[in-house]
Amino acid sequence: MSLVPKNKTELQKAITVAFDKILVDYSTIPIEFSREIGVVGNIKGTEISVSDTLAYLIGWGKLVLKWYVLKSNNQAVDFPETGYKWNELGKLAQCFHLQYHDWPYVKLIDEFTLTIGNILVLVESLDNQKLYGEDWFEKYTLGKMIQFNTSSPMMNMRTKIRKFKKLNGIK
Repeated sequence: MSLVPKNKTELQKAITVAFDKILVDYSTIPIEFSREIGVVGNIKGTEISVSDTLAYLIGWGKLVLKWYVLKSNNQAVDFPETGYKWNELGKLAQCFHLQYHDWPYVKLIDEFTLTIGNILVLVESLDNQKLYGEDWFEKYTLGKMIQFNTSSPMMNMRTKIRKFKKLNGIK
């Protein structure tokens, strides 16, 4: 498999592999560490909690699903999200953190699992032409937009989670 998915099968594998790996890391973090600040944040110089990393991944996953539904119904999409510009992704990340701040850790893991499951169902429902054969947002294909907002951030977040675990002596 190439590093960057180029077709449906590679995209499915990239999402599944990244999800399976990060889920193992999340499942080894004791609940009492889930809200402890110490993970490198999405805004330079900030730190967030493990729960915030889940909120971030859930938020982006749900945006992908929202974008697809809106575009499929020929409705306008405010990319990346209404009220945010592409140069304000740090603020958008903070919005996700706030949105899920009161959710218990176990419920966040369940929501993350559900969201990725829904994305995999969406990918399964589409063919290579829909995923990679045409521009979907500006110069990007739908497959690329899904990858940018699922497997790529999961791999990035996993590096941060593993560093947090190491610093906190979590096996």
